[in-house]
Amino acid sequence: MSASKRVLIAEDSSVIQNLARKILEFQNYDITAVKNGEQVMQILDKEDFSILLLDINMPVMDGMECVRRVRALSDKQKAAVPIVAITGNAKNYTEEEFKTAGFNDVLVKPLNFDRLVEVVNQLTDK
Repeated sequence: MSASKRVLIAEDSSVIQNLARKILEFQNYDITAVKNGEQVMQILDKEDFSILLLDINMPVMDGMECVRRVRALSDKQKAAVPIVAITGNAKNYTEEEFKTAGFNDVLVKPLNFDRLVEVVNQLTDK
């Protein structure tokens, strides 16, 4: 990897956020972590990322609302960034609902970290 790939993690659980950060940093990803979707929108305004990992249940703005807002951005490059849902209650949504909202993939909690690395690698190596 020439330039470090940048990952934005939006997750209100510090434990999951820190584990995901450590695992992805070990894979040479540059990690930025925030606690809610509103913070995602604020940071996306100023910075570019290779992929976004969004928890579905977050305070202020949840992952479903956040992915819709990112997909609606006027900056086409930012609007097309790969986005992965992270959810502890995947049963509340169908795979179709995640796709329709704009997610590229879904990771279910408890996180399988091998799968996390696999999905992030797949979506950032295109």
